[in-house]
Amino acid sequence: MSKGRLEAFSDGVIAIIITIMVLELRVPEDGTLSVLVPLLPKFLSYVLSFIFLGIYWNNHHHLWQAAKQVNGSILWANMHLLFWLSLIPFVTGWMGGHFSTIPVAFYGAVLWLSAMAYYIMVRAMLAHHGRDSVLTAAIGNGKKERLSLFIYTAAIPLAFLSPWISAGLYVVVAMMWLIPDQRIESQLAK
Repeated sequence: MSKGRLEAFSDGVIAIIITIMVLELRVPEDGTLSVLVPLLPKFLSYVLSFIFLGIYWNNHHHLWQAAKQVNGSILWANMHLLFWLSLIPFVTGWMGGHFSTIPVAFYGAVLWLSAMAYYIMVRAMLAHHGRDSVLTAAIGNGKKERLSLFIYTAAIPLAFLSPWISAGLYVVVAMMWLIPDQRIESQLAK
């Protein structure tokens, strides 16, 4: 099967997710700077989630450049990823509105499940494309992906100790991925 429809659909879903998130930011009634202070947690949560969605969109785009085609397993794995990403506006709003243990832990759980879904999708693509594919050479051993999952796994229970520690670990993962992954581009250039 062609990959074009999957790419277009995924791009559209991610764009809608970002739109939903920004619509949750309410305009203050007053025109003074002081009214922005209470909105800071919501805005910072939005920024972090926007960065994560941008990272997923960027890596999804690079991944599909190396892919030749899709099958049913890949389609379902992609839907699985989009499901977890679609929950990001909910946990972003919850964490931004109530920066406390449970919302921060749930935010981490959705990040963990999104990362696991991405990992599963990549593995489905690698299985479909075979060991000698450009995709397999580009992805390598997936060390960065597994490290992200490990950090999320630590951050979720740490929210019960301090939500700030967990939030800091979420930022660490975002910083790890903020620099675009060159593995696929390097392989495609060969």
